[in-house]
Amino acid sequence: MYSTIAVAHQRAKTQTQALDRPVVFVVDDDVSVRESLELLIASAGWQPLLFASAKDFLSYARPAGPSCLVLDVNMPGLNGLDLQSLLTTDGRRIPIIFVTGFGDVPTTVRAMKAGAFEFLTKPIDTAALLQAIRSAMERSAALTREDSELAALRSCYQMLSPREREVMFFVVHGLLNKQVAFELGISEITVKAHRGQLMRKMNARSLPELVNMFARLRLGDQVVMH
Repeated sequence: MYSTIAVAHQRAKTQTQALDRPVVFVVDDDVSVRESLELLIASAGWQPLLFASAKDFLSYARPAGPSCLVLDVNMPGLNGLDLQSLLTTDGRRIPIIFVTGFGDVPTTVRAMKAGAFEFLTKPIDTAALLQAIRSAMERSAALTREDSELAALRSCYQMLSPREREVMFFVVHGLLNKQVAFELGISEITVKAHRGQLMRKMNARSLPELVNMFARLRLGDQVVMH
């Protein structure tokens, strides 16, 4: 019994260490394709995670850090294009490299318009696939940084008081302090105080930077008034 538990712990430890490496997800219903890609991906220094169906992939909790998806187009049930659409709808940003043995122009165009990173045909050119994965990992790392920065920005915005959010809204829309004071029915001195406070909380060094932050938060034209 002890040996069984020890083996289980060792496997869990090994998997955790492996996932420290960038992950290449492979979704393909052909077991021979999955096995050959597993060897290729592992030999290049990435961590392969294999799935026989889109449904299996969707049920897996994606680890943090750079990753990409090597995805077969033609599969029973949810096909590759269906999975791509679901990931886009759910806001799961991951570079997708499509592979297919039945490539056609309309399918390729549809996949690329929907944001596919690359589209390769079987039999797969290993050099082309490895280069596509390298580029996809660079893109994924950039997306990961963007997501982290946006999360930090949202956290800063949550620290603002309702009044500070109102002042921020009017300021980024080009109103002067005295105009903001008129809109909110408060003194200009009070507006200046709120403006200085919100700039500190948002870590904004200038008005243009604050305007950019507002745009990245996608707050639109909504402001909660007292």
